[in-house]
Amino acid sequence: MIKNDLNILEPGRVDYTAALELQRDLHAKRVRDEIPDTLILLEHPPVYTLGRHADGGNIVWDESRRRERGVDVRQTDRGGDVTYHGPGQLVGYPIIKLASRGLTPLRLVAWVEDLIMQVLNAFGIASYVHPDYPGVWVGDAKICAIGMRIKEGVSYHGFALNVSTDLSYFEGIVPCGIQDKSVCSVSSVLGKTTDPDAVKKILSKIAQTPNS
Repeated sequence: MIKNDLNILEPGRVDYTAALELQRDLHAKRVRDEIPDTLILLEHPPVYTLGRHADGGNIVWDESRRRERGVDVRQTDRGGDVTYHGPGQLVGYPIIKLASRGLTPLRLVAWVEDLIMQVLNAFGIASYVHPDYPGVWVGDAKICAIGMRIKEGVSYHGFALNVSTDLSYFEGIVPCGIQDKSVCSVSSVLGKTTDPDAVKKILSKIAQTPNS
């Protein structure tokens, strides 16, 4: 579905606002066909982000507690509710022109879901797409959140895969506004610390494989 001419950028750990500016710049260039389809892979410092229709009440920790834990709050223009980004989490932002690949928004999301499930399978983790909730799940816990936006036919925002993420930060929110579900990570499922760079390497290889 996604061809192997996918450019991958790895800028390291980037502040959320700076990463959003990077996405918008690349989005505008992709709209004008100045760059190829691009997948940004990075990490963020601790931050809670609120989608366009998020319920602010889903942030549980007050300002004092957030300051104590060093976590910021950012409003953004993706879909979805509130989520957490932080060290040990592999975040991917696909900047993809849908029409050039014959994609619909739903097919693009399905590609992201399948990409994540292939990566998890490489680590021996069985995962699935929940019929009622977006993202990728392991058992009754979400391991990867997905929230994207399509503007002028080009996608931005994307996915957040918990690898060695400190899951205690999710106690400060109602993740994705879902009250009765939990979150997990590659490390928590495997019972050992997993290197995000190892996951990123596998993800990059699969993403650049024709018809992945």
